[in-house]
Order: sequence, then C-alpha cells, then structure tokens
Amino acid sequence: SDKIRVDLQRLQQVLGLTDEGVALIEAAIITELQTHKNPIFKYISNSLNRQIWNYIGVGIMGMVLGGISVAMLRPQSISKSCPVLEEYITGDRISIGEEILLIQDTNRDKQAGVAAFANGDCQTAIKKFKDYRQVNSTDPEALIYLNNAIAILKGEYLKIAVSVPIGTHPNIAKEMLRGVAQAQDEVNNIGGIDKKLLKVAIANDDNNPTEALNLANSFVEDTNILAVVGHNSSNASNSAASVYEQGGLVMMSPTSYAQDISSIGNYIFRTAPSIESITESVALYAINKMNKNNFLICVDQNVDNGAVKNNFTQIVKKTGGTINPIGCNFSSSKLSPRFDPNFNPSTIISQAQNSGADSLLLAHYVDKSRDTTRQGLAVVKANQGQLSLFGTPAIFTGESLQEGKHINGIIISVPWHSQAFPDNPFEQKARKLWGGTVNWRTATSYDATKAIIAGLQKSNTREGLKEALRDSDFSVDGATGTIQFDRSGDRVNTPMFLVQVQKKPGTNTYEFVPIKD
Repeated sequence: SDKIRVDLQRLQQVLGLTDEGVALIEAAIITELQTHKNPIFKYISNSLNRQIWNYIGVGIMGMVLGGISVAMLRPQSISKSCPVLEEYITGDRISIGEEILLIQDTNRDKQAGVAAFANGDCQTAIKKFKDYRQVNSTDPEALIYLNNAIAILKGEYLKIAVSVPIGTHPNIAKEMLRGVAQAQDEVNNIGGIDKKLLKVAIANDDNNPTEALNLANSFVEDTNILAVVGHNSSNASNSAASVYEQGGLVMMSPTSYAQDISSIGNYIFRTAPSIESITESVALYAINKMNKNNFLICVDQNVDNGAVKNNFTQIVKKTGGTINPIGCNFSSSKLSPRFDPNFNPSTIISQAQNSGADSLLLAHYVDKSRDTTRQGLAVVKANQGQLSLFGTPAIFTGESLQEGKHINGIIISVPWHSQAFPDNPFEQKARKLWGGTVNWRTATSYDATKAIIAGLQKSNTREGLKEALRDSDFSVDGATGTIQFDRSGDRVNTPMFLVQVQKKPGTNTYEFVPIKD
C-alpha cells in the first residue's frame, strides 16, 4: 500500500539503507501478501528471511530513538521558515511536496527536501530540491515541489491540481507532469499571475475510474484548488468529469480524446486532439497516399478505442474503402463487447488476408492492469509485416519503441512532434529544462496548464475561470500553436502530424519520425 511504501522510505532514511536493501524488504512483503489470504500474521511468523528481519528490527529501534531525539531537539533543529504551516495527510494519493509519489525517482536530497517541506522548513526544502535537480533534471515532481516551496515561502499563490497515472504508467505520468511543471516554472519565473505564484498539487489516479472519482471529490472539496489538469485515460476522465461539473471546478484534459467527455458540461475542457482529427489524418493518408482500401481493425474495446473504430470506419466507407469483416478484439475482459475467448492472432491475420485485407489499424489502449499490451503485441508479431500498420496516439511511448522490430513502419497521428514546430520556443525550453526532447503528452499538458494560467489572469475564481475559458475571444499561444475552445470545451483546430516508427541508421534502436508529405 502507499502507507507501507512511505514507512519503507522513512526506514531507509533512518538507517541509510541502500535501494537494494529496501527492495529486498518490499519484495518479501509483496510476495507474502500475494501468497496468503491473511498475510499480516503469517509473514510476521515465518516468512521473511533473517537478514530482512534484522533490517526491520534495527529500523524500528532506529525510528524510535530517532523520534525521541528529534522530539527533544525540535525547537533547535527544525526551522519553521514557511509563513503558513499546513497540515498534510500522507498516503492519500495527493502531494504538494510533503511526500514522494514518483518513488522510482529519488535520492537523499529529494527525501530531505520532502521531509523539510512536511516540517514547514521551506528554505531547506528549496535547497534540497535544487540540489536534487543537479543530479536528476528529468524529474518533474521535484521541479513542481521546488516551485511550490518557493510559492509557500512567498505566501501569495494560486493553487491548481494535476492527476496522472503514477502507479500504473509512471512514464506517461512523468510526460504529463513535465508539461505542467514547465508551464508552472515559466509563469512563476516572471512573477506569477497578478503577483501570485502558481502552486500545483500532484495526484496519482492510476488511470482507475474509481480513484479518479475519489480524487475529483477531494479536489472539489478543497476550495483553494481552482482547476485540474487531467486525467490521462478517458475512462478516468469520464468517471471524474460529472463531479467537476457538479462542483463547479474546471477540468482540462490533455490526453483524453473520447467523444462523450466534452458533452458532460460547461466546466470540462481539453487540449487533447479530437477523435475525428486522429482518425481522419490516418485514414486519408492510408487511402490517398498509400492506396490502401481494406482495413482490418484490431481493437482493445474501451471508451477511446470504440470511438476510434467507429470514426475510422465512417471515414473509410465515405472514401470508398472497406472494413475487413474479420473480428479482432484483444480486450482482456470477458465483459467486453465481442470478446473472443479463443483469440488467436495468427489465425486472425491469415483470415483477414484471405478476405482481402491490406492494412491493419491497431487501436491499442495502454494499460498494464488489463494485459492488453501483450495481446496487442501478439497481433503485430503475427502480422510479420504482411499488412501495413496504422495506430493511435496511445502507441507513442518508449515501451512501444522497445518492440520496434515488430511495429517498424507503423503510422500514427499525434498533435505535436519536436520537429513539427521549429520556431516555437516550447521545444527549446523543454530540451534545456529536461535535458532532452519531450513528446506530445508533455506538449498538450503544457498547453492545458498555459490555458488555465491565461484564464486565471482574467479571473482567479472557479466560476470566473470557466467563463474566461468559454469566452469566444479567449486565445493563448501554446506548444501546439494557438489554443482556443469551442462551445463544447474541445480544442479548436487541433494540428495533427503523422509519424512513423523507423530504425535509426546504423543502430538497433527505433524512433518516431515525422512523415513529410
């Protein structure tokens, strides 16, 4: 659980344990929790090896002695430099700097920064977060916490939140957080919004609809939060959107592109591309430029990809193409429509070819918990380059490139690429800030935050922000060009760019390369 992870972090700090030592403890606990129905007593009684129990025994003594010494020395050793001391709840999936959510990215400085932050010592927290960023500049959580500590130290700030899938998709979470962090850093470095700095609460929803719903309720109840950037998946966004609407809190999703989100209400916005723009750009290129006319659609049936399939089908039929009749649903849930318990990728590819297919659209939902990554990969492995491959923006991940030889040549559409906007300062600033290039999720998350900042410059109330964003004259320049919203809250004229997976010359690695018309 999150609480046990926090306890392990504290144990590590007290004892100075290595990451390997903590990993031993964590692995044993996880193994026992998975093995026993009533694990609490069983793993205590007979399961953990002697070395781990030695760690924990010494750790308990160290934590007790450390707690006593800290309590005795507190007036002298801890400086309460923050002008306003806040009470923090650890293990609640939300943090503004009092706990580490990206637990895979940490060291002693980051841990010390979080501890100082939680104790109300903003000056030490600022120093430690800066020290940490000297050795790990790619961590967006640390930059957000750094800016939060500076904002609290100043005492004047506006607060927003961002919700990302840290537990299930840490890389996607970091991509989104980098966009939010960059926008926060930029506005705070120029004095903030009407002299008030921007403070950002980070939340982990795991792309889980229930967790997203719970977090949405928490955000609505915190009247200091003026807007939320998120969520990542459309399942999570759909679940939370009605809560935001009823609570009068702006939600701005940078990555959810299911159609029905924008119909929920007046407080729901997004900088993500529309389903229509995603499917149209791919379908028309396949038909008009590559002369493809018979498409097998393999789908992980969910709210995003169901809409992708429907829209793609409509466009193909309008242009005289054909949707291959062979069913290909690799959803892992037996409750999913048209789920085939005898799913066999090789048979599907063979049957599709025999019925005239020349192309394969892979509408893939990236979610480890549903095991569709493995099934989607099985489809493209079975294809062996026989059908031309096309896909959705969800495929644009580092994990996808690790399977480059199987998806080599796949064409997808994205709303941003580092080479698509050569004169836009966003990419140069991002490269300098993060030490490398970023991807489309960072760009649309940056745009979502930029739009909220621009709205807050007109009004720093929840209702006023909503009205500012819905104003027909609202406009702000972002990473993907000019940001404006239509009456539904969707982005107007979202740019789309086709990219293709190609092998880097002279290497065994792959990359997404823009297609030049």
